[in-house]
Amino acid sequence: MQIRQNNDNSLKIVYSIVLSILLDIGCRGMAVPDETKPHGLRLLIEDYPYANDGLLIWSAIQELVNTYVNHYYPDENAVISDKELQSWYSEAINVGHADLREANWWPKLSNPDNLTEILTILIWTASAQHAALNFGQYHYGAYVPNRPPLMQKLIPQPHDDEYASFMADPQGYFLASLPSLFDSTKYMAVIDIISAHSHEEEYLGEIKDAYTRWPGEPDIIDAFYRFSVNVKKIENEIHRRNVDPRLRNRCGAGVPPYELLVPTSEPGVTGRGVPNSITI
Repeated sequence: MQIRQNNDNSLKIVYSIVLSILLDIGCRGMAVPDETKPHGLRLLIEDYPYANDGLLIWSAIQELVNTYVNHYYPDENAVISDKELQSWYSEAINVGHADLREANWWPKLSNPDNLTEILTILIWTASAQHAALNFGQYHYGAYVPNRPPLMQKLIPQPHDDEYASFMADPQGYFLASLPSLFDSTKYMAVIDIISAHSHEEEYLGEIKDAYTRWPGEPDIIDAFYRFSVNVKKIENEIHRRNVDPRLRNRCGAGVPPYELLVPTSEPGVTGRGVPNSITI
C-alpha cells in the first residue's frame, strides 16, 4: 500500500508539471504546482475558462489511460520488454522529431507511470487541445478585419512617403491595406471548412456499440464506460459554469459562453465539440 501511495504521489507531481506545460499556463506564470488543489495546480487567474475546463478533461483522460496501462502493463518489466512499444517510442523521437532527439526533456519509457504520462499527453494534444485551438477559428477570424490573414501594405515608418497619409487617416489606411475581396473570400471558405464538424464526427467519450461489437476485455470496456460518464459530467459542469454570474470571463452582458471544450457538438461550424482525434 505504501509503495502504491508513493507511486501515485510521484505520478501526480509529474502530471502537474507536464499539465502546466501542455496548457501553456505554467510557463507564462499563470499557474503554480499546488498539491492541495484537486488537479495539483493553482491557477493565479481563477476565472480562466480554457485552463479550468481543460483540467477536467485532462483528468478524465489521465484516469482512463492509467487504468488501461496498468491492466496491460502491471510492472516495469512489461513496459521494457515490449519491443514493439519501445520501437514505436524510439521512432517517435528519432524519426518523428529528429531535430530534437538529443533534447534531455523526453520522458523515459521505462515503467507504467511513464507510459501513462506519454499517452495522456498524446491523447490530450490530439483531442481537447486541438479542439480548443481549432474550432473557434471561424467565429474569431471569419470577419476579416478582425484577423486579416495578410495585408497589402505595411505600417509606414516616419521616413516613408505614405506616413503622412497614414497619420491623417489611420482608419482609411487600414481599410485600404486589407486583402482583396477575392483573397478574403478564399480565407473565409478555408476557415469555414477547418472549423466545421462532419456528420460522421466521433467525439471524446462517445460509446458506439461498445458492449456488442468492441472486442475489448470487460475491465477495459467498463473503464471506457466510466470515462464516458465522466465526459458527460464535464459537459454538464461546463454548461453550469457558463451561466454562473460570478465567472465574468464566460458569463455576462456581451461575454460569450466558453464552449470550445464542450465535448459534443452538432455538425457544422458550432464553436464547440472535442473529437477523438484531429480530423481534416
